[in-house]
Amino acid sequence: MRRFKVFLSAILAGISIAIGGIAFLSSESKVIGALFFTVGLFTICSFGFNLFTGKVCYAPENDGRYALDLVFIWLGNLAGAILTSLALRLTRVAPALIERAQALCEAKLSDHLISIFFLAFFCNLLIFIAVDGYKSLDSALGRHLALFFGVTVFILCGFEHCVANMFYFALAGSYTLQTLGYLLVMTCGNALGGIGLFLLKRFCTKKA
Repeated sequence: MRRFKVFLSAILAGISIAIGGIAFLSSESKVIGALFFTVGLFTICSFGFNLFTGKVCYAPENDGRYALDLVFIWLGNLAGAILTSLALRLTRVAPALIERAQALCEAKLSDHLISIFFLAFFCNLLIFIAVDGYKSLDSALGRHLALFFGVTVFILCGFEHCVANMFYFALAGSYTLQTLGYLLVMTCGNALGGIGLFLLKRFCTKKA
């Protein structure tokens, strides 16, 4: 039952990020789209949903059960992203958004894997800043600025977020073995970026 709740919460997180992706694809302005993409992580942090890119940052301070939870969270995020794309395809706004998603995914899948890895690595540096800032800062304004700046900047920089891409690939109809390989590379880059910054923060703030 506990793991089912973990998985269900991850589905809700995948849906939340997908809605952020819809907002991004719906905007003619990249800046505005990046700003409103933040609705996804804002919802997740506010309701405590399970997002892989946020949860993986804290793997070093947890046990093997947490590591197994991360697998269920990744799969739940994927399910939520795909379910959202399937529902969106039944709406009148789908054709324009599918076209934009296809152009976006074509650029991602034509990139080389080293580039993809480092773009994903940089992405989760910002996700850790956003999530950890939201968790730890005392000021309500500071918590929300960390969230909004962290997410908006990674979008504007073109960094790779594996869960957002789960949605874009599904909407574009571009799931293949190559796509799965790219997603796994993005996942590794996200994980190492988030864990690396978490460890550096803990080392630098540890009392002598």
